[in-house]
Amino acid sequence: MPPNRNPATDDIQPLRIGLNAAIVAVTGSDPGILAVPSTPGEGPADGLPFGPFDPARHRTFEASLRDSVRHQTALSLGYVEQLYTFGDRGRHRRDDGDGPHLVSVGYLALTRADAGNSEALAATGARWRGWYDLFPWEDWRKGRPALLDAAILPRLRDWASESLPAPRTPGRTARIRLAFGLDDFPWDEERVLDRYELLYEAGLLAEAVNDQRVETTGLAAPLGRAMRFDHRRIAATAVQRLRAKIKYRPVIFELMPPEFTLTELQTTVEAISGRHLHKQNFRRLVEGAELVETTGGASSATGGRPAALYRFRAKILEERPVPGLRLGGRG
Repeated sequence: MPPNRNPATDDIQPLRIGLNAAIVAVTGSDPGILAVPSTPGEGPADGLPFGPFDPARHRTFEASLRDSVRHQTALSLGYVEQLYTFGDRGRHRRDDGDGPHLVSVGYLALTRADAGNSEALAATGARWRGWYDLFPWEDWRKGRPALLDAAILPRLRDWASESLPAPRTPGRTARIRLAFGLDDFPWDEERVLDRYELLYEAGLLAEAVNDQRVETTGLAAPLGRAMRFDHRRIAATAVQRLRAKIKYRPVIFELMPPEFTLTELQTTVEAISGRHLHKQNFRRLVEGAELVETTGGASSATGGRPAALYRFRAKILEERPVPGLRLGGRG
C-alpha cells in the first residue's frame, strides 16, 4: 500500500448536494406540481426545480432552494418544508456517465396558482403538471380508477408470483395488499410512495426502464407521465406528505385565496386527498373544527344563489396545537 494512503477514505466518490422542490398549487379541481424543462444530458422528460447547494452563497438549504426556484421559475415560494434526502446509487444517471454522486434534499412547497407572475413563469419554460397525470391511480374522486384492475394489479400479481426464494414472495404479496387496499385492507390515500415504489420495483414505470432495471415495462400505455431521474419519486413523497399533513395542520389554506366559499374549500381538499367527500359532513367538520370564519361577503361566481365567503381563522393557531381536517370515511 502506498504510504499515507487511507483505503477508508481515498476511494470515496465525491458528493454533490442538490435541492429539489415539489411545488404544489390547485387550480379549480386540478392539483398541479411545477415542472421545469430538462437541460442537455438529462434526457427528454421534465423534472422538479433543482439547484446545487452553495454554502459560500447561502447559509441554509432553504435559502438556497428559494433562490434557485426564483431564478428557474420566477416564483417566490411561501410555505416550505423539508421532505427527505434522496441519495440512492444511480439515481442521477447522466448520458455522459461522469460527475460526482448527487444527493438531493427534497422539499414540499405550497403556493396559489395565481401567486406569481404567470407570464414570467411561462417565459422560464416552467409549467404546471397535473399530479394525477403523474399518478393516475391515485385519483378516487369518481370512484375506483379502472387502471388498477385493467393494468396495474394483474401485473403486480404476476410479479409477486415469480419464482423467488420462499421468504420473498409473501413479502411482495403482503406489500401489494397493504399498499393497494386489497382483501381486508382498505385503500389508504396516504400510501402514495409505497404504491409508486412497488410499481417501480415491478418494472412497470418508465423510470425503471430509464434506470436500466428492465428493458421494457411491457405495458400498452405508460403508467402516468414520467419525470427525469427520480423526480417522480420525490413528487410521490410530497403528495404523501401533503395528504397526511392536511389532517393535522391547516396547510390546506396555503393553497386557498384569502376569501373562498366552503364549496371551493371542499373541492381543494378533495383534489389533494383524491377522495370524494360528503358535502354536509365536510361542512360540519370544517365548522366544528372552527378553522374558518365568515367575511360577511358572498360570491355569485357560479351564477346561482350567492354563496357565503369565508377566510381562515388564524387565531386558531393560538388556541390549539394541531388544528387540521381529520377526514372520515368516503362520501
